[in-house]
Amino acid sequence: MRKWSVIACDQFTSDPDYWRRVGDTVGGSPSTLRMIVPEAYLGSEDADAAAQNCSRTMREYVSCGIFEQIASSFVYVERETSAGVRKGLVGAVDLDSYDFTGAPAPVRSTEATVVSRLPARICVRRKASLELPHVMMLIDDPEDTVIGSLSGKTRRLCKLYDFDLMEGGGHICGWRVTENDAEEILRAMRTAAGSDVCMIVGDGNHSLAAAKSYWDSIKESLSDDERSRHPARFALVEVNNVYDPAIEIEPIHRVVFDIPPDAFVAALRGISAGDGFAVSCFSAGSEQTLRVPAENYGDLIARVQDAIDAFISENGGSVDYIHGDDEARALSADTQRVAVLLPALNKAELFRTVSLGRTFPRKSFSIGQARDKRYYLECRKIV
Repeated sequence: MRKWSVIACDQFTSDPDYWRRVGDTVGGSPSTLRMIVPEAYLGSEDADAAAQNCSRTMREYVSCGIFEQIASSFVYVERETSAGVRKGLVGAVDLDSYDFTGAPAPVRSTEATVVSRLPARICVRRKASLELPHVMMLIDDPEDTVIGSLSGKTRRLCKLYDFDLMEGGGHICGWRVTENDAEEILRAMRTAAGSDVCMIVGDGNHSLAAAKSYWDSIKESLSDDERSRHPARFALVEVNNVYDPAIEIEPIHRVVFDIPPDAFVAALRGISAGDGFAVSCFSAGSEQTLRVPAENYGDLIARVQDAIDAFISENGGSVDYIHGDDEARALSADTQRVAVLLPALNKAELFRTVSLGRTFPRKSFSIGQARDKRYYLECRKIV
């Protein structure tokens, strides 16, 4: 299982050594690594060929019988992370109840979706017979009536897996939740759901948007009966309670490459003032803290991103989006790089902002540090 389960494909995008170590660990063993395309390699690999390779591996794994099918169930997950034991519930979300464009829907995006990032993901999904979830959804459940109710039942639930994740990902356990226990979860979820918003996307918005886009592209050709039960109508996700103490809303930092650090920091200083959010700049061991005034967290991200984009447009360079303080600082050691570390977002702002029909700018936040992100583990047929 340790070789099978690898971290979400959009992590460590500027650290190909991480993915080389993963490849060394996996070797020739069956692994979810063979069914994904790490984004660290997207620039050097043809998207269509990569999708074909993933699809071929999926068919091979199904045909050789390495999967055990667990029908009509949730999976209750306890994952040790740097913030504590995070509790989650793996299940399928109805894509007809989800929207990423800003329109009212029970399941909503939290961040602006960059449509240009969807085609490569849609290409992979179109050719895929299986989906592997790294999407994490959040529910607003201050009393912890939904997922928290399962922690005392694990002794009588069927344990599905129990192992250490590779590359410092912590320990993970999963139990099957079915029949009466599953019905209780569904009732509790309906009770806890808000009148307008039931769930919001915490991580993996573009992957879920790609699944939605693919479903929308095929559903009109189906009969009403086919549309109601087609497996591509649903997407496997992990649901977490935003008030879980182990759910930490982490900022997504910016690292700017191949630029003169002093000139870049001077440009950022142009949007700073005496009051505002604290933004730290690291380069080759030096640190400077600036104050950027903004009406709210989303406005802060937009102002910083606009300044970065304007500088790159005029002076060249590139930007990457990094999860984790240590990872961002480590990348800033080069003399031609600057890591821009952003402050954390208050949890209470998430549902309040989305309920008002607003979204945060892309790459505003993530759930946990880089190694705390979801690892691929369960699969689900979508054909």
